[in-house]
Amino acid sequence: MSTTQSERLRELLEPLVSSQGLDLEEISVDSVGRKRVLSVVVDSDTGADLDQIADVSRALSAKLDETNAMGEGEYTLEVGTPGAERPLKEHRHYVRAVDRLVKFQLTEGGEVIARILEVDDEGLDVEVPGVKGRKATSRRLAFSDIDKARVQVEFNRKDKKEEEA
Repeated sequence: MSTTQSERLRELLEPLVSSQGLDLEEISVDSVGRKRVLSVVVDSDTGADLDQIADVSRALSAKLDETNAMGEGEYTLEVGTPGAERPLKEHRHYVRAVDRLVKFQLTEGGEVIARILEVDDEGLDVEVPGVKGRKATSRRLAFSDIDKARVQVEFNRKDKKEEEA
């Protein structure tokens, strides 16, 4: 049986999020002054649009009110997506980040910034961008080699369609 409030909330809310075609990525309860904030992060392979966020937010709110899972005190429900610089923790996160630039913190120290080309059950094939006129290099990273990974925001990247034209 679950022991923490976050685990109990996850058990209660995950089926609702899944029924909306989304994955429940994170759940946290934080105190802000006298109020509590329940933050729910959802995502899917194709992303989540505002209509989906609104629908899941209404469903979660109704379920929370029905079950009194947050107790008697006031709280605010915030539902959103992981954001542009999302951390990669699960296998599905890496799959969703194919063709994205990612900063990897390696378990043996150091870091690599590379574009994910392909993901399989053991790890990733990545392309490390060339520096100062050098060509990009390919590299294999096993999941066991990765301590942390976070998607990087790219402002000047050309769209694949532009490159093919």
